[in-house]
Amino acid sequence: MHVGMSTTEIFLIAMLLIFSVPYLIWRLFKTDYYAPLVVVQIIAGILLGPGVMGAIYPDYFAFVFNPTVIHSLNGIAWWSVMIFVMIAGIELDLKKAWEHRRESFITASLALGTPLLTGCIAAAGLLLYSGWIGPKAYTWQFVLGVGMACAVTALPILILLMEKLEVLRQPIGQRILRYASLDDVAIWGVLAIILLDWTRVGRQAAFLIGFSVATFLFRKLMVWLEEKDRWYVSLIWLAVCSLAADWAGLHFMVGAFLAGAVMDAHWFNQEKMDFLRHNVLLAIMPVYFLSTGLKTNWAVGGTVVFAAAAVLLVASVVGKLAGVHVAGKILKWEKGEASIIGWLLQTKALIMIIFVNILLDKQIITSETFTALLLMAIASTMLTVPIVYPKLQRLKSLIFKTK
Repeated sequence: MHVGMSTTEIFLIAMLLIFSVPYLIWRLFKTDYYAPLVVVQIIAGILLGPGVMGAIYPDYFAFVFNPTVIHSLNGIAWWSVMIFVMIAGIELDLKKAWEHRRESFITASLALGTPLLTGCIAAAGLLLYSGWIGPKAYTWQFVLGVGMACAVTALPILILLMEKLEVLRQPIGQRILRYASLDDVAIWGVLAIILLDWTRVGRQAAFLIGFSVATFLFRKLMVWLEEKDRWYVSLIWLAVCSLAADWAGLHFMVGAFLAGAVMDAHWFNQEKMDFLRHNVLLAIMPVYFLSTGLKTNWAVGGTVVFAAAAVLLVASVVGKLAGVHVAGKILKWEKGEASIIGWLLQTKALIMIIFVNILLDKQIITSETFTALLLMAIASTMLTVPIVYPKLQRLKSLIFKTK
């Protein structure tokens, strides 16, 4: 079967696996309640990676996912995730957060700060053992990076899950979006600090100055353009910002987020934006999930990686719930709200996976740490709907009884 096959044909076999395997698992096993298709695609990426399929069928794995094919897949993956992160930046609603600033800042600070602390403690524990810290990391970068991975809220997946739970357009859903939006900004800010390279501090200063000037001119241009031109120009802006950020020694993904964050959501039709996000997730993000799975590593032992993932999951969930419950006490929320908000805000998935991919690319964490964090992200996301749904039903019945 291998004889005479071109690189194009092997590439298409890889694409066939990427799109068919997760879809069949999702449909045949009806996983949508606890694992939406996007989560199944992430899991399938791990299954198709070196730790599972590569271990069971090493020759076939080496044939399909050879260096040339992986190189091609990586290019698609980079562009897909850049567009996805840009959309996340565009959809940040910081104006609403400012209108409700006391509640938003108290909740967002505790919802981010407490799991960051518990995550840093877990990361410090990992430092007691070899194989977890990356070769180019300072201790503080590793601890802060893993801690922030435990604190991340995945805003795009959060929106998807709240739509499924039918709370997105309700007051509690809008509140959660405000908290998550503030935390999203903080996450990328912390990432920029972690990635600061003092050997390139001149470039990074030049990037910040150049970006500020370019943003002023870009915003003037976008206001002047018709909407149909804004869509195209936004992609040019995305490429420019990502290139400049990478040149400065940050990461192209930081540039992608900044590219979106300085754009106003009202410049674009919301239905078209939703349609674009949906199609990016449908058509090209599965390639990113596969490329993520190809980076997983079980060299320190599968049991050890799962144990580390469990510790990180506990640190993440306990920290998030504790912080949100403290916020609920301060702000005098209704009974049951803090638990619902906390469980929704602990959703990880996409943004966390993007975050730890960057840490891996910069060699701040090892592929073993990356694998543990990836497993933690999947578990946290799969827990969300089964735990939140009955809590929502109880809250609704309680409200109905009081009325």
